[in-house]
Amino acid sequence: MLQLQKVQHIAIICSNYELSKSFYTTILGFEILDEEYRAERNSYKLELALNGNYIIELFSFPNPPERLSFPEATGLRHIAFEVENLDESIHFLNKNNIYCEPIRINTTNSKRFTFFNDPDKLPIELCEK
Repeated sequence: MLQLQKVQHIAIICSNYELSKSFYTTILGFEILDEEYRAERNSYKLELALNGNYIIELFSFPNPPERLSFPEATGLRHIAFEVENLDESIHFLNKNNIYCEPIRINTTNSKRFTFFNDPDKLPIELCEK
C-alpha cells in the first residue's frame, strides 16, 4: 500500500493573476511563501501558506479555458477550510461583496457549512469547527 503522509499542496490556475492573488491573500488570509514569474511560460507561480503550512500553488497562464462548475464536471469539485465561527466568516465575505450559499447542515456530523466561489468560480467550502 502507498504510504501518503499529507496533502503537499493544491494547484489552482487563475485567469486574472492580480485579482486571484489579492483574493487568496487579502480575503482568505494566505501568506505568500514565494512568487516567481516564469518568462518562458508567460506565467506566474505563487506559493501560499495558511498558518505556516504550504497549501496552494496559484498559477497564471495566458488564456486558460473556463472552469466548468455547473453542471458539475469530473475532477476536483471544491476545496474546504475549517473556520471557528461560520456566521462571522460569512459576514466578512459579504462585506467584501462575496456571496455565500445558504448555510447547510452536514447530516453525518451536524456541523454547519456553506460555499462561495473564488474569482474563477472554484467552489470553496467553509466548515464550522
